[in-house]
Amino acid sequence: MASSSSSSYGIEQLQKECYYEWMSLQAKHIVDLKEALMRQRSNAYNHHKLEELVGKIVNDFQSYAKRRSELTDKSCSSYFAPSWNSSLENGLLWMGGCRPSSFVRVIYALCGSCAEAHLSRYLLQIDENIHDGHDGDSSMSDLTATQLEKINDLHVKVIREEDKLTKKYANFQEDVADMPIAVTAFWRDSVEADVAVEDALDKHEECMGVLMAEADKVRVETLRRIVEVLTPVQAAEFLLSGKRLHMSLHEWGRAREERGYGCVHVRMQQQGEPEPESQRDRTLIDM
Repeated sequence: MASSSSSSYGIEQLQKECYYEWMSLQAKHIVDLKEALMRQRSNAYNHHKLEELVGKIVNDFQSYAKRRSELTDKSCSSYFAPSWNSSLENGLLWMGGCRPSSFVRVIYALCGSCAEAHLSRYLLQIDENIHDGHDGDSSMSDLTATQLEKINDLHVKVIREEDKLTKKYANFQEDVADMPIAVTAFWRDSVEADVAVEDALDKHEECMGVLMAEADKVRVETLRRIVEVLTPVQAAEFLLSGKRLHMSLHEWGRAREERGYGCVHVRMQQQGEPEPESQRDRTLIDM
């Protein structure tokens, strides 16, 4: 059992390293996308190069999903409630990641935001005869009716795929209360699992890993299809927004937990209570 626990810990460490490598790569993607869009707006960057960058970023996401799948062979439970995530991030997880439909929601949000900004700029120019130097480059507010129709059709399809996977997930959760796990837990006082229970849990873990791989496949395919509908500039803006959102949620979650821990720490000091080991360990790890 000790060997098994050690092995699980080692796999979780590899999963954590994989995640932080991906976060580091995303930070680089943000810099590359910002630079490419700035060059594009100054006419110093052609669409072909921007398209290559967008394609590379999509392929990087596919490679990350493949690496995750490889690391679920032995254990996938960590991905459904990652220790490297904040509680905020874990509360937003779906099948070990974000909902593919959230990609489309980002597009809708950007469309509305850009359209509102363009309208405000237009009204400002009319009222005060002000020219802000905006060069009229394509952006998310310039989506055509055909593009919007394709995005909407994709949204409907993706939601159907999500519903199918969610039902499978519910079935797997219900299996935990099935034979032999529930019966063994009822009749035995010992917390140690027998061979039948271990086999059942291994099977459950395997099924969850397959399910997460299916979800990752939908995520990658959704991202790829969105990029195919958008122009290179629109795709770059979309990817930049999505990555900023992911990075921001990670930082916001950590900040909220640090503030919460600070309040608890002060209260415990005032009451003379010892600091929880888990919180003390996390502080050391974060440092």
